[in-house]
Amino acid sequence: MIKKLFLSLCVFLLLLFSIQSGSGQAEFKSSWQSLLDKSLTNWDKFIGIPEPGVSVPGYTDESRQKKLPLGLNNDPLNVFTMVEENGQPVLHVSGQILGGLSTKKEYQNYHLKYKFKWGELKYAPRLGQKRDNGLLYHATGPHGKFWNVWMRSHEMQIQESDMGDYFALGGVAINIKSKKLDNNQFIYATDGEFKTFIQGQGLVNRCRRSTDHEKKYGEWNQLELICFEDKSVHIVNGQVVMALQDSRVHIAEGDEPSLQRGKIQLQSEYAEAYYKDMQIETIKNLPKQYAKYFL
Repeated sequence: MIKKLFLSLCVFLLLLFSIQSGSGQAEFKSSWQSLLDKSLTNWDKFIGIPEPGVSVPGYTDESRQKKLPLGLNNDPLNVFTMVEENGQPVLHVSGQILGGLSTKKEYQNYHLKYKFKWGELKYAPRLGQKRDNGLLYHATGPHGKFWNVWMRSHEMQIQESDMGDYFALGGVAINIKSKKLDNNQFIYATDGEFKTFIQGQGLVNRCRRSTDHEKKYGEWNQLELICFEDKSVHIVNGQVVMALQDSRVHIAEGDEPSLQRGKIQLQSEYAEAYYKDMQIETIKNLPKQYAKYFL
């Protein structure tokens, strides 16, 4: 009897192996969704105001004086385009004009991972400054809410030597454990005190990442963003550089509604940049290795 059971088990395992290895190979359905394709199917473009000296067909000096952005899906200079690198689709951000590439869908409770590297070109008015970019999340409300180009959102900063910093844009607020530096800036610290970061006159809207984990210029960086309920985690090359909580819309008077979902927006900010391997996965809870940052 035992011998027959053993033989039956062997036959079952062989059949299972043949199904997975043969022409009838079973498909493994990954829970990760790719966000970048050759046609930018999942995205909308919003282009801001061209700087003086930047010639754009059909855009007049009068439009510039009136501070009119080029607007939604109007990208005549190809600020956001897909290119091919080693046979792989890569997003090229020219940086020539301020702009935002935003997902058509809103996302909530997710793990986002992507690769990023700097290009060579820089543009006025940031020619003499650090290369700058950023990923905005929980982006809601109208396009152009902030600086006539970006939506109201939280920013995971992507700037030379500052990858993972936080900025509040256009009317959001969040709490971060931090310490005050001698230069009146704040830096994320697990043993710090909670401080609210809000964008507005006389308010502090930036918190520095804990440590610099950016790779050398020209190398690809692996960046990750985890959002669950009102919490988020900024990860740079495998290292947690900031944990944030109590995400909300800032209202000067009255209750502040929790902000737990929104679009994802990629910036163009006067520096050439590249993105690839951008994937997103819905999560049902905060992974254990990150939950400890909120104890």
